[in-house]
Amino acid sequence: MLAPYASNPAASRGRLHSESPSARRDAFQRDRDRIIHSTAFRRLKHKTQVFVSPDGDHFRTRLTHSLEVAQIGRAIARTLQFNEDLTEALCLAHDLGHPPFGHVGEDVLAARMAPWGGFDHNGHTIRMLTTLEVRYADFDGLNLSWETLEGLAKHNGPVTAPGWALGDYNARHDLDLATHAGPEAQLAALADDIAYDNHDLDDGLRAGLFTLGEVAAAVPLVSECLDAVRARHPGAPDDRLAAELVRFQIGRMADDLIEETARRLAALAPADVEAIRQAGAPVVRFSEAMQAAERDLKRFLYANMYFHTRNLAMREPAAAVTGELFDTLHDDPSKLPADWRERLPETEPARARHIADFIAGMTDRYALKTFEALGGQIAFPPGAII
Repeated sequence: MLAPYASNPAASRGRLHSESPSARRDAFQRDRDRIIHSTAFRRLKHKTQVFVSPDGDHFRTRLTHSLEVAQIGRAIARTLQFNEDLTEALCLAHDLGHPPFGHVGEDVLAARMAPWGGFDHNGHTIRMLTTLEVRYADFDGLNLSWETLEGLAKHNGPVTAPGWALGDYNARHDLDLATHAGPEAQLAALADDIAYDNHDLDDGLRAGLFTLGEVAAAVPLVSECLDAVRARHPGAPDDRLAAELVRFQIGRMADDLIEETARRLAALAPADVEAIRQAGAPVVRFSEAMQAAERDLKRFLYANMYFHTRNLAMREPAAAVTGELFDTLHDDPSKLPADWRERLPETEPARARHIADFIAGMTDRYALKTFEALGGQIAFPPGAII
C-alpha cells in the first residue's frame, strides 16, 4: 500500500532515453537493480567511509554503509507508506560519486578542478550514473528514471547553484532543481544520518578512539540510550552493550523520524507527491529535540573520531596521493590507461574533467597502486591505518 503522496512508478516522468517497460519490474525496481549491478557500486567496497584502507575486516566501507542506509530507509519507508523501492535505490546510490580517500580526496579534487568548474561528490554521482557508467549499447549511463535522478540531485534540499556536472545533465533532462525532492529522497538523506551517526560510533568504539563512558558523558542521547540498555542487560560486558546501544539508538532515532514526519504529513495533508515537492520545507524530519541531540552526537564524532589524531595523520599522505595523481596525469596524459587515453578530449575544460573522472572512480587501493606505478612514494604514519 502506497500513500497518495508517495512516488508512484506508474506515474514516473520517465527516462532520458525511451525504453520498453519491463514485464516483471516497475521503473524504480529496475533503477535499484541497475545500481546494484553497476561497476560504480562494486567499487564502493574499497572506498573510504572513515578509515583509509582499513585492515580490520569489521570496519565500514562505502559499500557496507550504503547497504545499512538502505536497510534503515526501507524499514521507515514501509511504515510511512512511501515507495520502498525508490527509497532503496536512492540509499544505495547516494555515495557513488565519492572519490578515493573520502572527503580528503574530494577536497583535493575540488581544489585542483577549481579552474575548470570544480568537483563535488553529489554532482559526480549524477555524472557517474548518466555518463560514465557504460553498460548499454544504445546510451551512456544507466538511464535511470527522473524520480531517482531528482532524488539524488536534491536529497539535501533544492539546488540553487548547481555545479557544472549536475548543471550539464539538468540542461538535457530538467530535474526541477529549485523545489524540494519527493518524500523518498528526503527520507534517504536522514537514513544516511541515522546510519553513519550510529555505525561511526560503533566503529570508533571498536577502534579504541573513545570509550562508552566518554561518549555517554559528552552526549545526552547516548547517555539515555546506554542507561536503557544497561537496565535491560545488567552486567553485560561493554562490547555487547555497545552493540545493544547502537541497535537501540537507531530505533530511537527512526521512531522519532516516523512520528515527526507523520505529524507534518497530517498538517500538510498533501494530495500527491507534487504537494510535497512544493511544500517549501522538508516534510521528512526529526523532531526539534532529536535534531539537537543528533547535532550533539555529530559534534562528538567530529572531535573524537573524524578529527582524531590517528585519522588526521592520514589526511596529508592521502591528499598528497590524490593531488599528485591529478598533476601527473594532467601534465602527461600518456600515462593514462589505454582506454582512458584514447577518449581524452583535446581541449579544456573537458580534458581536466576527464582526468578527474578517472581519479574519482578509483578505489583507495587502486589509487595507491597507480600512484606507486607512476613512481610516487608515500609513507603512511605507523599505526594510522586501522
